[in-house]
Order: sequence, then C-alpha cells, then structure tokens
Amino acid sequence: MVSVAGPEQSDFAAWQAEHAQHVDDVLNRLLPPESLVPVSLHAAMRWAALGPGKRVRACLLYGAAQACHAPGDPSLFQALDRSAAAVELIHAYSLIHDDLPCMDDDSMRRGKPATHIQFGEAMALLAGDAMQPLAFEWLADMPISPALVVQSMQVLSRAIGSQGMAGGQAVDLLSTGQQLDQAALAAMHGKKTGALLGASVQLGAIVVGADSVRREALRRYSEAIGLAFQVVDDVLDATVDTEQLGKTAGKDLAADKATYVSLLGVDQARIFAQTLKDSAIEALVTFGPAADRLRGLAEFVVRRVY
Repeated sequence: MVSVAGPEQSDFAAWQAEHAQHVDDVLNRLLPPESLVPVSLHAAMRWAALGPGKRVRACLLYGAAQACHAPGDPSLFQALDRSAAAVELIHAYSLIHDDLPCMDDDSMRRGKPATHIQFGEAMALLAGDAMQPLAFEWLADMPISPALVVQSMQVLSRAIGSQGMAGGQAVDLLSTGQQLDQAALAAMHGKKTGALLGASVQLGAIVVGADSVRREALRRYSEAIGLAFQVVDDVLDATVDTEQLGKTAGKDLAADKATYVSLLGVDQARIFAQTLKDSAIEALVTFGPAADRLRGLAEFVVRRVY
C-alpha cells in the first residue's frame, strides 16, 4: 500500500492507524461469522471487508464527529462505530463490483486476490448484494434519535444511488474512450468517488447532532477532499507500481479512461490536488483545533502522490 512519511505526520498517523484498526475490529464483530450458513457467502463478505486498508471514509466520519465536539456518551460512540462500519462496508461492496470482469476487470484489491478471483464471480456478486442492505441494517440499529437515524439512511442511500456512486460508475463506463473536459470529469468523480466520502463526513456530523451551519462547512470540505482523492488516485495509477498500489497499476491508461492525468498531465494534476486540499482546509476555519483530524486527512490524501 502507498505510505505516508514525515515526522510532522506522526501524531496523525497514530490516530489514523488506531481508528483504522478500531473500525476493522467493529466490522469483524458485526459481520456474520464464516461458520454461519451460507458459509461461502459470509466468507466472501469477510474477505472483502476485513484486513489492511486506509479506512479513509471511517476516519473522515470520526474526524467530523470530533470537529463537531461529540460528547462522551457511550451510546453515541456505539452509533459512530456502526455508521463508520456501514460506510466501510458500502465501500467494500463497491470494490467487489468494481473489480468484476464486466466493470474494471481487476484481479487484485488491497494487495490480495479480488473477491471474484478468490470465490468466483457469482459468489462475489452475491457478497456485494448482501453487504449493501447489511450496512443499512447497522444504521437502523444506531442508538440515537429516530429522526437522526432516518437522516443518516437518507444521506447514505443518496450517496450510492443513481445520482451518486452507481451513477458515477455508469458515466465512467459510458465515457471510456472519450476525453471529458474538466467540468464533466469533476461531475463524474463527484458522484463516483466524492459522494461516499462526502456522506461519510456528513454522517459523522449527523450522528452527533451538528447544526446546519457546521454541516454546510463540512459539505464544502468534503466536496473538495472528495475530488482531491480522485485526482490523487489518477496520479497514483499512472506513477506507482502494482505492489505499492495494492491493485493493478496503469489500468486507466490501458482502458483508455478519462482521468485527471490524461487531461492535465501528472504535474498539473498534482498542483490541482494541492489546490483542492487548500480549499478543503479553508472550509474548516470556523472549527478551530477541533477539526485538526480532518485537516490531517486532507494532508494525507494529497501527500500520497509524492
């Protein structure tokens, strides 16, 4: 996996590693055990959802909750854990489907065989199908007010539907072999990548009952960081090898996909990512030190390209 170096990152790196491990533990606890019938289906779900990963979406959720001064209520921490696990489960399901031969046709994910390589295409498809409703079941079980549960479910469902992640993937498939302009590329990736990242931030704010002013500032932050994340992914696909990336490198170029590298070139794409990071951090100015973890995540996202 791509690593982040630098002594100034040590405190943030420890926080991120702690929260990444924590949400992995939560997923391990909440997912059906492999011993439960149908065994192969549950094994495939756990294969896709557990193990090493940056857990950026979960960390964004925890960081947003911290920025909004989450009180130390144990039931609130339980709700945050369930929502963090839910966004990571949705992300994992999307990666299963992304890797299928009918989509991006990739054989590796997170440094190990993709789910359809390990379990077969049919079981991989079913695993993704089962993970999506399970994520909403976890949200429904959050010990917070019913109104906030409904808001959380609405935010996540919108982020992954036809106007979110699924819609962005459809545009991506339909755009193969075409050169999109920067506005069209941003619109596509705002759905395909940015929508779930943005929902993760919003969920952290919703669960702790943040007001509309804070949510709007976090929306601006997540819009910028979501696009920066995709710009950086495009640069990494073009500049690092498969072992570092944890998935097959160079696939965007091979598939003739529209990317920020094909549109801007590597150097300008890196500059654009920095500009987006600055916009994200600017959106957090009213939060003060409480948003330092979100600032650290913005730095982390962009630092991966160097």
